[in-house]
This record gives sequence, structure tokens and C-alpha cells, in this order.
Amino acid sequence: MDVTVQFHNHAALHDLTTSLYTTQISLSAGDAIGVSFLVLRFDVGRLSDCAPRYVYCPDASPQHLYINGMTQSIRIATRKSPLAMWQAEHVRTRLLAAHEGLEVTLVPMTTKGDLWLETPLSRIGGKNLFVKELERSLMDGRADIAVHSMKDVAAELPDGLSIVTVLERENPSDALVAGAGNNSIKGIDDLANGARIGTCSLRRRSQLLAVRPDLHIGMLRGNVNTRLAQLDDGKHDAIVLASAGLQRLEFNERISAQLPHTISLPAIGQGIIGIEARIEDQRTQALLAVLHDTSAARRLAAERAVSRTLNGGCSAPIAGHATLVDDQLQITARVIDLNGKVTLEHKGATQLSPSNNGDDSHAIAAADTLGCEVANALLAQGAQALLDEAAALVAEGA
Repeated sequence: MDVTVQFHNHAALHDLTTSLYTTQISLSAGDAIGVSFLVLRFDVGRLSDCAPRYVYCPDASPQHLYINGMTQSIRIATRKSPLAMWQAEHVRTRLLAAHEGLEVTLVPMTTKGDLWLETPLSRIGGKNLFVKELERSLMDGRADIAVHSMKDVAAELPDGLSIVTVLERENPSDALVAGAGNNSIKGIDDLANGARIGTCSLRRRSQLLAVRPDLHIGMLRGNVNTRLAQLDDGKHDAIVLASAGLQRLEFNERISAQLPHTISLPAIGQGIIGIEARIEDQRTQALLAVLHDTSAARRLAAERAVSRTLNGGCSAPIAGHATLVDDQLQITARVIDLNGKVTLEHKGATQLSPSNNGDDSHAIAAADTLGCEVANALLAQGAQALLDEAAALVAEGA
């Protein structure tokens, strides 16, 4: 196959300004061409419909050639935990079903959040520790997309990256999982006085203590399987996990009770899988578009606007959940102090405009505005003082 290749030497993949030279070559899968400042590996499995065709050469690491007429492919960055791998495989399966001939590969990696298990997340950078390494792989070209649980994603993303696709929302509620021999527990009121509850979430801790101040909240880290093992080993009387994660991993039978939102309002984005990509990578975004769920995107926009405006981070005692019925968007948000003694709550609603030939930007902007208004109402109630106090207590090891 004859192709024209333009070589570039730049600091970033998207900074294509000056060609060093252009040459005509013949190649097939696995061929390599030697260049004075690096060696490029050519792999079948990239772009089929983009022109001009570039080889990106930001450094001396192996790069991929985008060759016209060859099979398209997408590389998915994912954590190695069972739940993260399930989510990435779920996206892979749906992409393969939607695009005949597409090649989709997983790029598993271990993040700092997976390694540092002895310290509460709130003290070492929050849930964003699970995301940073995946984002780095997007920025340096090792992967094309990253698949996230949106409750783990910070409100502000690195420059050049965006959540470009969200999947339909699954069960957003928290689940109470009781230990062995506690089959009679069907809700938080059934827990014994002084019961030991495991969670790493300040949001869950605060809301549980608001209704059951007698509970003893203990640290719970690790993936879903590890947390269930800690419960089975007797380290806790019960634990609280996201229902969606348990259901995705087919642990439905472990759920003792779904906690009502009046007791435990979900985290921002809970139950939604989001896909992050480079903003300039329109080819990948076009392939992902078939997976996008407009309803989930609208609700997520409102919720993430709450988090962004409050500037609390994924681990702050902030809760928010939006619903959408007939374009009527409603959202409830809370800020709770760590001991559950003070709960601030505000609700808001707005009517969204229908999508215009697939363009939902006006509705997304309105959802964002609603989230900001709700967050500002919480700030007017004194939310900043609660968030500052929580941050100080966390820094002190509370």
C-alpha cells in the first residue's frame, strides 16, 4: 500500500505546525521505517477517513500511523479493578456492535488511587487519583478514550480533554450491604445501636450520621470485591456501596437495602459511565456518538455544575441528583457537615428545550445554569463554612 507520510517534530500531538519533510513509502502492518531522530512503528488499526494523513512524532516513543483505507481502532484506557474493566469492556462491546470492522483494545493501568489503600481518599487527593493516570494516557497518545464512573471525575478537567459521551444512567442510589448473619437488616433503622459501618465517602458518612449519630463509621478502601471481603471478614457490621457497581458485577444478592434519597442523596454523577477524549479528536468522537444518552448528559450537566460552583471536589460532603421528565429538569443538592449535625439542601427546576437535529447545546447550557443557581443558593445558606470545616477536619485526620 502506497501512502504519503508527513513527519512532524512537536511537543504535543495536536500542535501540527511545520512539516520536516514529506515522502512516499510502501508499507504493511508491522513494517517500520528508520528516521534519524526516532523509529516509527506502523500498526494496522487506525483511522480510515481522515485527511491529511500524519505520523505524529512528539518524542522517541513508538507512535501510530493513521493510514487511509485501513481498519479503524480505538484504544480504551481503564483501571485494572474488576468494576473498571467491566465498564471498559461494556463500552468496547457496544462500540463493536455499532461499527462493523472497528478494532477496540483495552489499555489497563494501575493508578495511585489503586496503590495507596491505607489512607482515606479524602486525605490524599480524593477520587481524582483514580482518573489522573488515565487522563495522562490520553494526553500523551497512549490511549484514545478513558472510561470513568462519573462520580469519580473532578468538575474541572485538564486542558484539551472533555467528557464527550455519557451512557444512560443506571441505578444512582447507595446500597446498604449487611454482613453475614444479618439477613434481617432491610434498612438503616435495622442496624444495631453503635453498629460499625464501612465507607470511604465523606458524603455517605455525613448523611448516615445525620439520621443515625450512634453509628461508628470506619474506613473502607479497595475495589468492590475487596470491600465485600472486608465485610465478610467481620471488620464491619455493614458497608455502603454504589448500587450500580454492585449490579454491574452481579452482586445484586448482596444488597440488603437501597437507601432512599431522603437518607442518602447520591454523589454527583453516580450511576453514569462517562467517556473522556481529546477535544481535537473529532474522529473518535464521531465513533462514540452512537453511545451518547441525551437524558443522562442533561442531568449530569446540572449535577456537575453544582460541584464546580461549590468547588468541593469528589470527596467533599456534597450530594446532588437530577431527574428529567418530559424535558422538565429537577435537581436536589446537599452540603452536610462531617458529623451530620447540619444539613443544607436546595432544590431547583427548569424546562429544557428539545434537541435541535441532535444539537443539545442549549439544553446543556440551561442545565448548567440550573446547577449553578442551586449551588449558589447553598452558598447563601452557609455551605462554604461547612466545606471549609470539613476540609480542615480531613487535614487533621478526622
